[in-house]
Amino acid sequence: MNTLSRRGFLAASAAAIGAAQMPRIAFAQGAAPISLAAATRTLDIDGRAATVFGLVGPSGQGLILDPGQRFRVDLTNDLDVGTIIHWHGQIPPNAQDGVPDMPMPLLASGETRSYDFETRPGTHWMHSHVPTQEMQLLAAPLIVRSAEDVAADRQEVVMFLHDFSFKGPEEVLAEIGAGHGGGHGAGHSATAAPDQGAPMGGMGAMQGMDHGAMGHGGMGNMGAMMGMGGQMGGMAMDLNDYDWDAYLANDRTLSDPEVVQVERGGRIRLRVINAAAATVFWIDTGGAEARLVATDGHAVQPVAGNRFGLAMGQRLDIEIDLPNDGGTWPILALREGARERTGLILATQGAEVRRLDAMAETAAPAFDTDLAQEARLIARDPLPDRQVDRSQMLMLGGSMQPYVWTINRAVWGQHQPITARSGERVVLSFHNMSMMAHPMHLHGHVFQVVGLNGRRVAGALRDTVHVPPMSMVDVALDAGEAARWMLHCHHMPHLATGMMTEFAVTASV
Repeated sequence: MNTLSRRGFLAASAAAIGAAQMPRIAFAQGAAPISLAAATRTLDIDGRAATVFGLVGPSGQGLILDPGQRFRVDLTNDLDVGTIIHWHGQIPPNAQDGVPDMPMPLLASGETRSYDFETRPGTHWMHSHVPTQEMQLLAAPLIVRSAEDVAADRQEVVMFLHDFSFKGPEEVLAEIGAGHGGGHGAGHSATAAPDQGAPMGGMGAMQGMDHGAMGHGGMGNMGAMMGMGGQMGGMAMDLNDYDWDAYLANDRTLSDPEVVQVERGGRIRLRVINAAAATVFWIDTGGAEARLVATDGHAVQPVAGNRFGLAMGQRLDIEIDLPNDGGTWPILALREGARERTGLILATQGAEVRRLDAMAETAAPAFDTDLAQEARLIARDPLPDRQVDRSQMLMLGGSMQPYVWTINRAVWGQHQPITARSGERVVLSFHNMSMMAHPMHLHGHVFQVVGLNGRRVAGALRDTVHVPPMSMVDVALDAGEAARWMLHCHHMPHLATGMMTEFAVTASV
């Protein structure tokens, strides 16, 4: 356990520290397969019992792998429904990727399936690829430590974020679809009547525009027009389309937050995972000196600050250097465009831990509407320079009424695959013409952000990129295994209405 904290730090209580700093996370040891179960569990949400799903390893919720350790896992479905788990951030063989019927079917109740592949280091996670199950918290951290992590000798703390409703996911989706989800922010966008010629009737007037005339250069000022107030040309952004009952950090609210014991002058690596179904968070370290050092498991040149945001599916690694004084340091996750917050507390031994209100005095701003945070991120180990073999534009569209979200004017099942050959350098341009942001996730690949509203950048390596309303983000990648790879929005209600396509890679000639 002491590999996870500074050498010699409170060695006498190492077991207690391990339980505090990484609760309910299994430490995977040895070469034998690890047993992992999709199971039901019960949480205490502000004094009320809640039955949710989970991914339970030998010591609880989640897995941590050692440097160089293979992913050798026997997954058993202990639920009474079929499920399938996606290893978000890893690049397994396509057959082990964890998407229903692409190519493997759902894991039946009581069935066990084995996985074995080489891991990629970093802060990752695992979750059901059935949207309603992810909304029931069928997800957990998947941390793969590197030799560099061990040498850095920092206390590692995981912050796993969720949004939660006591209502069933089908009821939640029905309320959102009917426009009864509540939600804060700038209110519902003023969309025109649906374009009845579009798939599902889900396109507004914005999606009827001629996008072909809007090249990269035409997007240069779009981000600047999106102010922090959530307005663009008189149209209101839709920041949140549902008011959840609770916002969780490591399965807990601020009424009973996790308190992580730290040492005076402690050196922390905070691994933040946004596993929420439909909530973007700001991570606020308050008075603790911090710097962002990795996104989606990939190192970036350090960025100093005390507030960083992340969309659904994204991860941030934040290094924190605590002062030599004793005390407490709340690490808060603020819901964008709203006052709700959750978080955990770093505390030295004996420090008084004061209760924090789950509602902030003021609402947090919208996240990265001008892509300012993304523009500050520079990959430490960028993709090698090479000629682009193929470029593809993906139009992101949809509306609140009717509640349908699309890629290239189509929902899943009516989509045209995005194609490439294995080994090709591909640039994908995500062009968001809707009034909601979309965190776009590509399976089986790592990409680099190379363009923001028409401006070239040498940005972060990622697998999930946040595309604000009326914005365009370009990413570059090298096409991998010849297979069908999912490409979708990680906002679960958007995905549930069909905002998914496939990146179809064929063998090179």
